[in-house]
Amino acid sequence: MAQPFVLPDFYVPYPARLNPHLEAARAHTKQWARRMGMLEGSGVWEEHDLDSHDYALLCSYTHPDCDADALSLVTDWYVWVFFFDDHFLEVFKRTQDLAGGTAYLDRMPAFMPMDLDQGMPEATNPVEAGLADLWTRTVPSMSAGWRSRFAEATEHLLNESLWELANINEGRIANPVEYIEMRRKVGGAPWSAGLVEYAAGAEVPVSVANSRPLLVLRDTFADAVHLRNDLFSYQREVEDEGENSNGVLVLETFLRCSTQEAAEAVNDLLTSRLQQFENTALTEVPALCVEKGLGPEECAAVAAYTKGLQDWQSGGHEWHMRSSRYMNEGALGARSALPGVLGTSALDIRTLFGRPAAARLRTLTHVPHQQVGPSLLPDFDLPFPLSLSPHLDDARAKALAWAGRMGLLDDIWDEAMMDGFDLPLCAAGLDPDATAEELELSSLWLTWGTYGDDYYPLKFGRPRDLAGAKVSTERLKACMPVEDPAAGAVGAVSPMERALADLWARTAGPMGPDARASFRGAMDRMLDSWMWELHNQAQHRVPDPVDYIEMRRQTFGSDMTMSLARLRHEGGLPAELLRSGPVRSLENAAQDYAAMLNDLFSYQKEIEVEGEVHNAVLVVQTFFGCDYPSGVAIVDDLMRGRLRQFLHVKERELPLLAEQFGLEETGRAALDAYVRELEDWLAGILNWHRSVRRYRDEDVRSGAGTARLRGVSAPDATAPAESRTARAGGLPTGPVGLGTSAARVAELFASRS
Repeated sequence: MAQPFVLPDFYVPYPARLNPHLEAARAHTKQWARRMGMLEGSGVWEEHDLDSHDYALLCSYTHPDCDADALSLVTDWYVWVFFFDDHFLEVFKRTQDLAGGTAYLDRMPAFMPMDLDQGMPEATNPVEAGLADLWTRTVPSMSAGWRSRFAEATEHLLNESLWELANINEGRIANPVEYIEMRRKVGGAPWSAGLVEYAAGAEVPVSVANSRPLLVLRDTFADAVHLRNDLFSYQREVEDEGENSNGVLVLETFLRCSTQEAAEAVNDLLTSRLQQFENTALTEVPALCVEKGLGPEECAAVAAYTKGLQDWQSGGHEWHMRSSRYMNEGALGARSALPGVLGTSALDIRTLFGRPAAARLRTLTHVPHQQVGPSLLPDFDLPFPLSLSPHLDDARAKALAWAGRMGLLDDIWDEAMMDGFDLPLCAAGLDPDATAEELELSSLWLTWGTYGDDYYPLKFGRPRDLAGAKVSTERLKACMPVEDPAAGAVGAVSPMERALADLWARTAGPMGPDARASFRGAMDRMLDSWMWELHNQAQHRVPDPVDYIEMRRQTFGSDMTMSLARLRHEGGLPAELLRSGPVRSLENAAQDYAAMLNDLFSYQKEIEVEGEVHNAVLVVQTFFGCDYPSGVAIVDDLMRGRLRQFLHVKERELPLLAEQFGLEETGRAALDAYVRELEDWLAGILNWHRSVRRYRDEDVRSGAGTARLRGVSAPDATAPAESRTARAGGLPTGPVGLGTSAARVAELFASRS
């Protein structure tokens, strides 16, 4: 069968190495698979299937430095997970048996007890038998923290197969953002990252395991593994098995382009994720180790874990090039390794230059303060009606007076500017049913958050003062004590601190301890996301697309505002339901739509005047190497995809979720009310952007919409870009136009826009 596309040139910066214990692992794992019942008689594999797939070769490439016993155990884990994938396909996907698949997966957690003394049920199939054996052999040498993380990753890997099955049943192809999120779980790479900790003898210290840098290492690793697998497995999954969960198919559908063009776009995204991994490992992880005060052994563990993830990328690529499981005809002969050098077969030096290098260069050479003209706005076909609170005028007066008392109008804002921003109008649309007191408080939170979003880039971004920003962030966190909310005002000095301490006492004071801690977590994530923006600004680096979308939910403050909304429904809905995949998917879709909407409206303000690098349109332009109208068209399509996702979850997944949790009439009414609140949230945000004096061309050019530090003039938006860049302290203009071959897919949008 002819291959549907030519494999692209992969970015593989680290050479693959082979573990010397390969043959021992091959012999061991065949005996183990037969003992577990995975071969003859399983109806899934015969011996030749296991031999041809050669999972021992995969593990020997991905874990080149571990000893023979560890390699054999890790190989057994991979045999188990691939057998599960094929077993679930044959028994449940091909028959589209959603109910049977659900019952099958519900039994799996019982075979992963945190304490082995708890015992396990008797296995009824090879998947259960294999999991019980592997868990018993692995967890005695690992900590309770690792057990919990690895069990969760394993459950995600197993349970999200239902998502794939549901999509097959509906004939539905996911949108790109949803696909990346769900693929991490069903694809199993976070699970693989856990095995890297085991094989490398490098457990991640618990104090940093859930930090942004370590999570980014895990997620970029996962995305790159999955996108690479999608390229190699397209023919088998899409053409043979009828799968529709494949990144090439997802982009082929979303971009409405050829399979070859979609494959190139997937490879570009794969490259971008690997380069994000490198940037995080080099610029964020060392600072994290210093900040958290890690000792030498802990720093060595983090370094070994990072190296293990790099080894996995190169080794996994080498295995895909060789395994009979994948589309790789002629791939080995086509590439050019370092001649005569052993251990470099995965390293093709051509991939370090050309397209990957051009992509990296584009992220670092954006020319700030370009004159772009009025923001281009598509038609926003948002189907949710707008309602406004009757207490709007009262909230306006109180918010303005409060901002004056707190000192928020003394440095970067003035009264006329805040009046034009009209943040109470946004609050009145977000929550039209709020009481007067609730609307006032909501207006004040929006005022504080918008002020902070303006203040941080001005105060710390332009002078590249990351140390000052870190001190400020820690002081702001100190204004939000969980034990005694009123105590936050004691050390508050600056306007931002005084305002936050006041809001924290008024909002968190009436909350219970768990709700207060949850809200504090959302606030911490928002503050930390502002540091992430400053980190990119200091590098003058346009973010990676996936990293940008995920962090934008926090920088926009939507995670914080939705946290308050979830807390409001805590009594009427089970906490597990509010944390479930469908509800999070619904919230993420709404958050992404709103954040990209903001980026469309604020493009002229951010790109022309502020010299920002954090804007979805600019991120898309940089990734595809395309022009502004094409970037707008792609963002518009992404927004429409997120809206379709919101409606899909609302109409198809939430009724099933309500049934799963056995919600009675009151519970279903509470869930419906929460969905309507999210719809109000979207309608209110769109109305606010259309109404305020912040984003219009006349606001941008007059300075009415742009905050500035007292005594520091803003760049003249009517001046040539070169002079504005110099006066604003931006980086000198660099080479432009390189890497424009990546615009081929984007040209499809230019012809439609």
